[in-house]
Parts: sequence; C-alpha cells; structure tokens
Amino acid sequence: MPEALLKVENLETYYGPIVAIRGVSFAVPRGAIVTVLGANGAGKTTILKTVSGVMDPQKGTVTIEGLDPDKVTRLGLSHVPEGREVFPFLTVQENLRMGAYIREDADGVARDLEMVYEYFPVLRARAEQRAGQLSGGEQQMLSISRALMARPTMMLLDEPSLGLAPKLVKDIFDIVVRINRERDVTVLLVEQNANMALHTADYGYVLEVGRIVMEDTCARLLEKPDIKEFYLGIKDHGVRGTRRWKRKKMWR
Repeated sequence: MPEALLKVENLETYYGPIVAIRGVSFAVPRGAIVTVLGANGAGKTTILKTVSGVMDPQKGTVTIEGLDPDKVTRLGLSHVPEGREVFPFLTVQENLRMGAYIREDADGVARDLEMVYEYFPVLRARAEQRAGQLSGGEQQMLSISRALMARPTMMLLDEPSLGLAPKLVKDIFDIVVRINRERDVTVLLVEQNANMALHTADYGYVLEVGRIVMEDTCARLLEKPDIKEFYLGIKDHGVRGTRRWKRKKMWR
C-alpha cells in the first residue's frame, strides 16, 4: 500500500448517547483520491468532522503524517463542509483571503488567488460581489477555492455535488481531479452521487449505519453487483446481489 497521509483507527463518535460511527478504520494514501459512500445518516459527515477536529471521538485515533491533528490547518488539512458555509456578507475575494489567514507570504497568497481564478474564472468576475449573492454552484466553487488558499496537502470534501445541476457537478469534479494532479493535494471525498464519486476516486469505502462494510479500488467497486444495485441503480440479472458485504483491502 502507498504511504498513508491520513490514518483512522477504531474511531467511535457519538451525538449525545447515539453512536454515529463505530469501529471505523481506514487510510488515505498520499496523492490519492479516496471516497466514502453511504446513504443519508450513515455517518459520512461525522467521519469528516471527526478527522478535521470539529467533533471529538470517544474512542480511536486520527493521525496525519503520524501527528495528532490538533491544529489541522497548520498540518495542511482543509475541510470543505456540506452546505458550503461561505461568509455571506464578505466579498468573494475577502472569503478567499480568509482561507489564507494563517499565511504570511503575501506574494504567495497573490499567486494563489490567480491560481484559483484560473480554476474557477467566474470567481474573478464576482470578486467584489458578496458571497451570499452567488448561486449555489458558485458558492461551492468559492468554498473549494477558499480551502485551496490554505495550500493544503489534504482536502476533505463533504457532498460537493449537493443541490447542483449535473453539468456543474461534472465541472466541479473535473477541477477536483485537476487539483489532485496538478497541486498534489490528497482528497478524502464524501459523496452521495456514487457514480460520480466512483469514477473520480482511486479507492472507496462503503459505510452503513456507522460501520465500514466494504472497501476496494473504485474500478472493482463499480463491478460489484451490490454496488450496482443499491448505489448505482443498475439491476444485474446475471448475478444477484446478496447484500452480504465482505471487507477486503486491495490496494495495489
């Protein structure tokens, strides 16, 4: 297996007395795009919040390059939350500069502003407009770009396709792949659009009721009858899915 940038071991996180995720273990290799799939309420967002430090786990460990992520941004981790969560009364450019708030290299920040404008040209045209006036797709672009302004080694993406038109979803996922390849940013992706996620990521984990029940390369997951039926809506009449998940680690 390639070197792991992020390691999660035996993680349990609760909402009050309710267990949201239990015994979750996985790794994200440096330079990879890894996706976590699952239905609403499976615990996907809880995993990202626990990894980024928004929520504290009751059990288990999260390490980034072997370090406890107390200061996740300084360790090179940026979290793009579900629902975008831009600063609505700040301009687009002010939002982007907020992403670089811990940086002291003014010239580098200016270069990175140009870089995100190249990825998302509409943000340049909206630079002086308040973020709350942007469309949902433009806010998603801004949220990703703001995270990129921190120069992360790893980005956590929570449901980037939520509420967006299919054409815009494809455009955003194409940019995520470019960021991964051109900027060497490792990506942990939580996404309900299983088809898009599996065609974008290298490796995938399937989460059900707070537990990982399957893992494999995305190419292999796309061929599994259960994934086809329950996540892609494709009936495989030749091989009937059994819904008996078998967890295997198959990095190559």
